[in-house]
Amino acid sequence: MTDARKLDLNLVVVLEALLIERNLTRAGERINMTQPAVSGVLARLRELFDDPLLVREGRGFVLTPRAHALVPVVAKCMAEVQRTFDVVPGFDPATSSRTFLVAASDYALSEITSPLLNILEREAPNTRVEFTGLAVGATVSAVDLLRSDVTIAGAGRGVPGKRASLFSDRFVCIADAANPALQDGELALDALRSLRHVRSVFGQQTSTHIDDMLASADLLPPVVATVQGFLPVPFAIAGTPWVGWVPERTAERYAAALGLIIAKTPLAPSVLVEAAHWHPSKTDDTALQWLLQKLRSAAEYVEFGDDSDIERV
Repeated sequence: MTDARKLDLNLVVVLEALLIERNLTRAGERINMTQPAVSGVLARLRELFDDPLLVREGRGFVLTPRAHALVPVVAKCMAEVQRTFDVVPGFDPATSSRTFLVAASDYALSEITSPLLNILEREAPNTRVEFTGLAVGATVSAVDLLRSDVTIAGAGRGVPGKRASLFSDRFVCIADAANPALQDGELALDALRSLRHVRSVFGQQTSTHIDDMLASADLLPPVVATVQGFLPVPFAIAGTPWVGWVPERTAERYAAALGLIIAKTPLAPSVLVEAAHWHPSKTDDTALQWLLQKLRSAAEYVEFGDDSDIERV
């Protein structure tokens, strides 16, 4: 058994950064260490665990099975260390200068950023928020959740950890208003089969609500272009004979300016529920719980348009 009195807490800090970033340079930037220093600590960690922890794959690194098993253990350890040495009881939004990290899709950010920032400006004026897009990959992993305080993604898409639903939307079909396939503002099933689609992707192997909706209707339309996220779709379709599917709020926001129409279709629309996801090790973080409350308040504005409790800045 390892003698805890001989352990260097810095090893845990570097180990957490390496497990999250899977890259020596980025891990160093995360904890303000040089790449050679991180490399030296990695050598000590490999000796301690008798495992390489990070192995090369292509141009990057991947975690070994032992390293994967360490991810939740190290996250819990770091949470306990932070609570042990936290000299500030609880979280005071009026005086805190914390920076929150929020990852989300382009659609979620376009809807919730403004109301959330207005709430924070009023209640926690010294805090900051860094917004980032969702990592492009097969799924949002537990390691991805550790990179941010909150990850906003569709509920029911295999995201691990804890979650709280925020707001919902439904997917609608959009087309250029001059699209000849439109009949009284409607696209028939045969038209949907033959018209070329602009497809939203969030990773090479990630199926979306739209993919599932079309597959359930036995529709495999030709794809003319793929775009990352939902927001580029209206711009790709404008002035073309193509079609695509986006959340209804996105369609309503851009339809008039781009000369688009929300087309009626015989398909039952799929529903998107955006949820806040976080790593279980962060559940007891009072600042995170406060942020989740404010995200719910911002989501109410998105859902119902009631800004009576949100002062605009």
